[in-house]
Amino acid sequence: MACVLEAPLRMSVLSEVTASSRHYVDRLFDLDPQKVLQGVIDMKNAVIGNNKQKANLIVLGAVPRLLYLLQQETSSTELRTECAVVLGSLAMGTENNVKSLLDCHIIPALLQGLLSPDLKFIEACLRCLRTIFISPVTPEDLLYTVRMQALKCFSVLAFENPQVSMTLVNVSVDGELLPQIFVKMLQRDKPIEMQLTSAKCLTSMCRAGAIRTDDSCIVLKTLPCLVRMCSKERLLEERVEGAETLAYLIETDVELQRIASITDHLIVMLADYFKYPSSVSAITDIKRLDHDLKHAHELRQAAFKLYASLGANDEDIRKKIIETENMMDRIVNGLSESSIKVRLAAVRCLHSLSRSVQQLRTSFQDHAVWKPLMKVLQNAPNEILIVASSTLCNLLLEFSPSKEPILESGAIELLCSLTQSENLALRVNGIWALMNMAFQAEQKIKSDILRGLSTEQLFQLLSDSDVNVLMKTLGLLRNLLSTRPHIDHIMSTHGKQIMQAVTLILEGEHNIEVKEQTLCILANIADGTTAKELIMTNDDILQKIKYYMSHSNAKLQLAAMFCISNLIWNEEEGSQERQDKLRDMGIVDILHKLSQSSDPNLCDKAKTALQQYLA
Repeated sequence: MACVLEAPLRMSVLSEVTASSRHYVDRLFDLDPQKVLQGVIDMKNAVIGNNKQKANLIVLGAVPRLLYLLQQETSSTELRTECAVVLGSLAMGTENNVKSLLDCHIIPALLQGLLSPDLKFIEACLRCLRTIFISPVTPEDLLYTVRMQALKCFSVLAFENPQVSMTLVNVSVDGELLPQIFVKMLQRDKPIEMQLTSAKCLTSMCRAGAIRTDDSCIVLKTLPCLVRMCSKERLLEERVEGAETLAYLIETDVELQRIASITDHLIVMLADYFKYPSSVSAITDIKRLDHDLKHAHELRQAAFKLYASLGANDEDIRKKIIETENMMDRIVNGLSESSIKVRLAAVRCLHSLSRSVQQLRTSFQDHAVWKPLMKVLQNAPNEILIVASSTLCNLLLEFSPSKEPILESGAIELLCSLTQSENLALRVNGIWALMNMAFQAEQKIKSDILRGLSTEQLFQLLSDSDVNVLMKTLGLLRNLLSTRPHIDHIMSTHGKQIMQAVTLILEGEHNIEVKEQTLCILANIADGTTAKELIMTNDDILQKIKYYMSHSNAKLQLAAMFCISNLIWNEEEGSQERQDKLRDMGIVDILHKLSQSSDPNLCDKAKTALQQYLA
């Protein structure tokens, strides 16, 4: 009888265990996403170290549902991550568990998950993949039969990730390094998607520093492949991806920019990107028109990006770009497009070209580029404001014909408002543009700048935690305090506050460049006719100048000596009294010591100053 009862007893136990596990699977189908998430978390806790529970859940069909939830874009990132964790836990069970997961096509689903922007989800997918691939029941060649997904995975993982890129560059597959495998996939006989994705992998590895920019796999393989992708023969979406990847590859390397500019007439080829959609009369197929319209914005954006990278450094390349048919008109039109991405790319292109002195004087003036640029600066998102204000900095350089009309259009008020931004880049650009504006400017413009900034805001900028903001603010002060009538006028109205700011900086914990710039401002004040008295009547400042004359850094010594020279110049009224006071302070003794300096600049400056006492 015992033998007869044994089988039904085992079946009863199994059905009980399975029944106790069923509620975990049932909860995966709940209509409430929060209950589904909690169900997956409870399942995760239930399977840890419990092979029986893992086997039960697999038998009950948990794996297909978990994979479904993992792949749904409507699933929250937290849910997708938890699903990947549970699947990884199931894979840690028996070899039969791994076989069941493979039968449900888990590998493609996990590889697809690696394209996610969320690092926790990627990590969970990678852990699960690792567990599956170290199992002896997983065929080794399985990873490579999903080669495109693996390629896409590598391109995402390597993007702006030096650590991953350095690892990938040393990976060997069947005795061949991964970059060499990628290069083979660039060949013309390979599918276009494979060529493009391989080029993206190599581009990311190059930008991350894992492959040199002058490596033959970049110069002779990756770059030409990406230029090919920009040709008319390619599909519009391929041309977009090719141009954007090439723009990223050459963005920071002058030599790659030069090579790209002369490869397959790329600069002229890109002009075709602006010709979509074609004229309606030429398109009889409504689907084709719809397709062209859909990609038109992306094409213009990609072209502007690539032109921006091409023209980032070389004057000849910028000239070729601007001479391309209707180029300046296209940029001007791009600045007012409805698509934010196109506007941003157009501004970036304009910024790149605005680095050219020649073009600022000619093409930029002929097309009155400053008008649409000023319009862009009104209520634009920060990412556009940052690039647009950088461009404005270049348009405000003293040799730019656009400087005057920009001033007349209310730029001072706009730039002063940028200096109050919480965004660091905008604060830097605002003050930088004002610094350029103040260079060799009329007194009225300088007064307008000071009025627009306000003393309170000036002090705020001088106490900014970012050294770039501080240096540009000091540069602005230095430009404001140039030419004697201007120096005297500004110091008569703002002298007390400026001297206070100078004192604070010289006493603070600042780097050499900051203190040198501050001493140069004092030297400018000392060059004023009446303004120099603000230094001579301030013993604290005089002691600081004396201290920096004996400083260990030659730059600070030299800047301090410029102050002294301007104060003692004997052709100016009151020079004798100033010389006597400074002699009593021990300045002459220091000058004698410096006249014996091994530094030729210090030595010459000290001797010149001493001659003022002898004249």
